[in-house]
Amino acid sequence: MATLSQWVEGARPRTLPTAVSPVLVGTGAAIGSGTVDIGRAVLALVVAVALVIGVNFANDYSDGIRGTDDDRVGPMRLVGSKVAAPTAVRTAALVCFAIAALAGLTLVSLSESWWMIAAGAVCIAGAWFYTGGKRPYGYAGLGEVAVFVFFGPVAVLGTTLTQAGSIGPLAVVCSVAVGFLTCAVLVANNVRDIATDEVSGKRTLAVTLGDRDTRRLYAALIVLPFLLSIGAGIRSWPMLLGLLALPLAVGLVRRVLAGADGRKLIKVLKDTGLTLLAWSAATGVGLALGVLF
Repeated sequence: MATLSQWVEGARPRTLPTAVSPVLVGTGAAIGSGTVDIGRAVLALVVAVALVIGVNFANDYSDGIRGTDDDRVGPMRLVGSKVAAPTAVRTAALVCFAIAALAGLTLVSLSESWWMIAAGAVCIAGAWFYTGGKRPYGYAGLGEVAVFVFFGPVAVLGTTLTQAGSIGPLAVVCSVAVGFLTCAVLVANNVRDIATDEVSGKRTLAVTLGDRDTRRLYAALIVLPFLLSIGAGIRSWPMLLGLLALPLAVGLVRRVLAGADGRKLIKVLKDTGLTLLAWSAATGVGLALGVLF
């Protein structure tokens, strides 16, 4: 039976910046449009965190029963390491999805954006079928596309819309940037696992591109959000606050292009999440300040 610390590690807390960041940016955009609703922001955060933990457990379960995680370098997988029963991990994933659904329904009812129920259902389905089901799309090189859509435009603009009721152009630009940086987190994870994924038949985008081109993709995904910050800063100078995270990004790009591998990429994964969080926090402040300038 898995210990509490093993369950926490299995939830992969290093990926939580991917949940917090869209809410920070989306809430900043809402404040910038003149709306402040802390209650709805908290509900959006509960939805995002529950979904991320849920998808981590779902991946643990689905990859584990397929044997994909039998030989893996990286954070503990509960099923793959046989410290937890597959049914227990699957139940944990379903409980997280239920929490996300309940918080999401509450948020939708408060905002009266009823059409977003369908969007939430698609998000939960996307979380499960990333590695679950007979034809998981994560095994077909589509993981980055889904991550970009769900953690970028859907999460950021959904957060803004349920608080402010409308979406501005700066919010759209920032949602794209969050999508890029979140994809970089996934790419950092997948470049580390190219060898084992290829053997197990998991055709991620990293497996298809190969090591060198995947590292170049990672660099592009890290750099593009900062270019968008500069472009947005032309319209509203507080948006340049996102550049405060640039030193972190430069160091990451250098390490990945220099060939960091194995356990060094675990640190890259963590630092990529921190860069995403730093950029999002600074950009969220910039969006919020937009109401003053």
